[in-house]
Amino acid sequence: MKTRILVIDDDASLRRVLEYNLQEEGYEVQTAASAEEGLYLFGQSLPNLVITDMKMSGMDGMMVLKSVKERSPDTLVIIITAFGTVDIAVEAMKAGAYDYITKPFNREALKLTVRKALHFSGLTEENKRLKSELADKTDFHTIVGSSREMEKVFEVIRKVADTEAAVLITGESGTGKELVARSIHANSSRKDAPFVAINCAAIPRELLESELFGHVKGAFTGAVRDKIGKFQLADRGTIFLDEVGDLPVEMQPKLLRALQEKEVVPVGGTKVQKLDVRVVSATNLNIDKAIADGTFREDLYYRLSVIPIHLPPLRERRKDIPILIRYFCTKHGADKITFAQDALETLVMYPWPGNVRELENTVERLLIMRNGETITLEELPEKILEEKTLRQPGSAFVTLPDEGYSLEQLEREVVVNALERNNWNQAAAARFLRIPRHTLIYRLEKYGISLPEKKEL
Repeated sequence: MKTRILVIDDDASLRRVLEYNLQEEGYEVQTAASAEEGLYLFGQSLPNLVITDMKMSGMDGMMVLKSVKERSPDTLVIIITAFGTVDIAVEAMKAGAYDYITKPFNREALKLTVRKALHFSGLTEENKRLKSELADKTDFHTIVGSSREMEKVFEVIRKVADTEAAVLITGESGTGKELVARSIHANSSRKDAPFVAINCAAIPRELLESELFGHVKGAFTGAVRDKIGKFQLADRGTIFLDEVGDLPVEMQPKLLRALQEKEVVPVGGTKVQKLDVRVVSATNLNIDKAIADGTFREDLYYRLSVIPIHLPPLRERRKDIPILIRYFCTKHGADKITFAQDALETLVMYPWPGNVRELENTVERLLIMRNGETITLEELPEKILEEKTLRQPGSAFVTLPDEGYSLEQLEREVVVNALERNNWNQAAAARFLRIPRHTLIYRLEKYGISLPEKKEL
């Protein structure tokens, strides 16, 4: 459906000019020659945007503005006023107008003002949707857990949410770092402004600066129009920099400057844009090691990590697993489904390398494939049952000599064995050992393990 714009002006020639230029942009335009006619059309069509002249015979633009805001507070209104009467326009903005343009105006200024208004309107609708989704986060209902480890996390969120401090959330993949970021935003004074998330690892490095800070038309090949960056979109709200540890080294000074100076310059532009943004970031990397390796700036780390929050892996808070299972059953519309005791115990003892995300996927799969109202041990995924077998007494795969054995040598042998079993594929070996890939690479370096030549990594 096209965006609808209502134009109210008693000057016929100006109405035609406005109608032509707005239709040229692809908008559906209605026009009215008086405030009374305009308010009637407004009640009939509920347009996305109202543009009204301030000085008209009969009701003036201020009365139109107040009437529109009484009927629909979220509808944006742009005021047209004559040059030299800016003070009247300012009063209109205090009364709720989104912006004003002065006569005479050029067509590009008109189109830019309209685009900005409609963009703002879209953000407002998105924020309302997010507020609805996050309404229950004040009590952290979607971050499930009653363990001591999670209670510590909740306590930190309560203390820091309504501050301006930068927060760095660390933890393995799948532990719920974005949920924590959203909860911080939802419990802050910025909760009515945007929450904008960007995955720093998912954007090609040549496009990352543009995604973060925007660009101007012609800044590079393919930049056919101005683009607003994520920082500008998050104005007065919160930006969530996910996987910030993967930020390319060449981008880190630019991010540091933006955080320090609270301003950005779009790619290819010269105009400085001030920022009012709260920064929450997250990573699953060992930042201390990244700093030592020179792949992450120490000064940027301290700027991002005023308040650190560490999310423990699921295997370190097994008490929460039954609660999470029940929560996911309810979430997927199966709150009456039960688990046999041995099945539940097996799920609790499984190490969950994919953490909460893996647990939810497993529960959803079990609910779809179940044979009855109670999920039995035999219905659990094969890999979980295999891991249970390995935990049985006498199932250890190594026998230690009486005189003792070097733990480092044992670990080295395990790593080599895992690589051999997986054809020296690092990603597959890491999954087999249930550790992150960067941890496996660290072990290779630590023990001087070299990969065979002409093998795929």
